[in-house]
Amino acid sequence: MNKNIFRRYLSIRVLPIWTILIIDVLIVIVSCLLTYFLRSDFTNNFTPGYEVGRTVCWAVGVNLIFFRVFRTYLNVLRFSSFIDIMRIFMALSVGYGILTIANFISLSFFDYQIAAISVLFITFIINFALMTCSRIVVKLFFDSLNFDHKRTTNVLIYGAKSAGVNIAKSLRVNLRNPYRLRGFIADEPELIDKVLMGVRVYANDENVLDIIEKRDVQAIIISPVKMEELKNSDLVDRLLANNIKLLAAPPISDWGSHSFNPSQLKEVQIEDLLQRDPIQVDIHKIASHLEGKCVLITGAAGSIGSEIMRQVASFNPYKLVLVDQAETPLHDIRLELQDKWREIDAVTIVADISNQTRMEALFRDYKPQYIFHAAAYKHVPMMEDNVSESIQVNVAGTRILADLAVKYNAQKFVMVSTDKAVNPTNVMGCSKRICEIYVQALAKKIQADKSSKVQFITTRFGNVLGSNGSVIPRFRDQIQRGGPVTVTHPDIIRYFMTIPEACRLVLEAGSMGSGGEIYIFDMGKPVKIVDLAKRMIRLSGRTDVKIEFTGLRHGEKLYEELLNVKELTKPTYHEKIMIATVREYDYEDVKERIQNMIKLSYSYDQMSIVASMKDLVPEFISKNSCFEALDNQANVG
Repeated sequence: MNKNIFRRYLSIRVLPIWTILIIDVLIVIVSCLLTYFLRSDFTNNFTPGYEVGRTVCWAVGVNLIFFRVFRTYLNVLRFSSFIDIMRIFMALSVGYGILTIANFISLSFFDYQIAAISVLFITFIINFALMTCSRIVVKLFFDSLNFDHKRTTNVLIYGAKSAGVNIAKSLRVNLRNPYRLRGFIADEPELIDKVLMGVRVYANDENVLDIIEKRDVQAIIISPVKMEELKNSDLVDRLLANNIKLLAAPPISDWGSHSFNPSQLKEVQIEDLLQRDPIQVDIHKIASHLEGKCVLITGAAGSIGSEIMRQVASFNPYKLVLVDQAETPLHDIRLELQDKWREIDAVTIVADISNQTRMEALFRDYKPQYIFHAAAYKHVPMMEDNVSESIQVNVAGTRILADLAVKYNAQKFVMVSTDKAVNPTNVMGCSKRICEIYVQALAKKIQADKSSKVQFITTRFGNVLGSNGSVIPRFRDQIQRGGPVTVTHPDIIRYFMTIPEACRLVLEAGSMGSGGEIYIFDMGKPVKIVDLAKRMIRLSGRTDVKIEFTGLRHGEKLYEELLNVKELTKPTYHEKIMIATVREYDYEDVKERIQNMIKLSYSYDQMSIVASMKDLVPEFISKNSCFEALDNQANVG
């Protein structure tokens, strides 16, 4: 108890600057005395006292001036750094240099010697060594005082170049961080077996696990410049298999004043390990489309809509109109806007996109120029059980917004679709395909009769990691509760993309379209869901969580497709974005059939509604659903 009080007291107290100055003056005096002792070989053959006193007085007087000039006594000793040592060196160099010059002048003109040149030189060396050591001793003392083996995690840093070294320096400087540096891991042959920051650099090879065990390492800190290499190597799986925690440093751009704070370290999440190349977009082109515009975002409180909002906000829009029917999440978005983008004129509107009167009033009041339509019911099993709502919200809501975009002369209408719209096997996917059909047919009509200049763009991509209600948050919650982690099928695969990169591509596609295109995104390689679950369990550090297979849900299929087998693609200037060439529909025919479908949805006769959907989208073949009976009837017929 007394030891803890003593430790806390010393941690809080800081030496006054006058105390440090007095200590430094005493060091100057001791340095002068040691010099004369050395010259006399520690015998009785001492230099006369007046000569020693004269040297001490000159050394103290001149050095005091330059201690003040270079502010050597203003730093907190326990946080001393290389910069502080350099200040001491500069102050002493100038001080003893002036004493040497003054000594030559006084001898030449006044036959008066301050001290022998050798005395001044030796005193300078001793003085610098003692002042440097005083800082080091105090720093080591406080390091040992604050070091607690029981609460300290031994770490290696993956990355031994500038970013990794800066992380190591921050760990050394920050006395209260819980990490103890045991070494570096490097890929560069020229760094292997070298010593940095007093610790060894180890090779990233098959022996790395032996090193980790030998050095009793519990975690690896990943340098931001090494994160991409980690994604594409087998190191991550070897580490996770041995219960080694992975800690990610933020991007260098997020370091305050180019210095890293250990509190910024975060445990690596599954999103961080998505094996994808970074996606680059034409920021200037996107900015030219959005700057100074009134931008409407539907579904603004959802995962995609809220991220689109964040990215659009950075392009200085004239006004943001954010619409969602979820009150609490939309309130959170309003608070975020107040915190981060106070200067942006933004309105948050609680409304249902299928409410035509409300949407009409909204377009009449704000006349949005750019529309990002992300509002939709998206959960496959829910829509399989609520067919009417999928039509009334997804289809009718999209039709209302698209028609109002034409009526009020918007410039762009960008609709967010899904890979589940391709060869749909469920109601949700088919409802989004119907939205695509209506928007594209409307685009072709207005282009043909030149009745409007609105450009309708559809973007189609797969699952986004970490979106609300998606598999990642669900797995994370199941792991925290001890499992089991439920996977529907051992062979099920999905395409994944992070929310920010999906939204960047949405903005890029919106800026490049001329109207009527359906853009598909390069989603990379599909991910096996069971492998995703296994890696998340390893990331959690738990060994007691099991995986349980529950069987495919209604409307679910083993894999998603980004393109219909009959569709072709055309490239764009962006390698990650392609244009799908799809079957085109006559607008008047589509308009009538969708109107009848919406009217039928209010009968809540699910079989009849789904039959009308299959009639419009003949490739809609139900899977694991009661609606398979309709497909069987069609085959018999």
